[in-house]
Amino acid sequence: MRVIGYVEHPAFKISIFKNDGRISVKFENEQYEQTFKLGEDERFASVENVQKWVDQELIDKVSAGFRLMHEARLQATGRAFPSAMALPVFEEII
Repeated sequence: MRVIGYVEHPAFKISIFKNDGRISVKFENEQYEQTFKLGEDERFASVENVQKWVDQELIDKVSAGFRLMHEARLQATGRAFPSAMALPVFEEII
């Protein structure tokens, strides 16, 4: 798999990959990533066409997906480690 291009964005790193003729687009923020596998569709044969495909509506949906992923992570952590969700207890310093 190799990087063939990027889509500029202020909040996300958006990379375009090619692997054996198949195109993937990966969105990353500080903690999470989402990848769209576009396959060997000729409409995505150029970096410019993939960049065109990544429009504001898609970015908004990816952003919402990141929020859902974060909520799911927090909830799973709370279920797995319920005491960790409590406020930290500090030892008394005299």
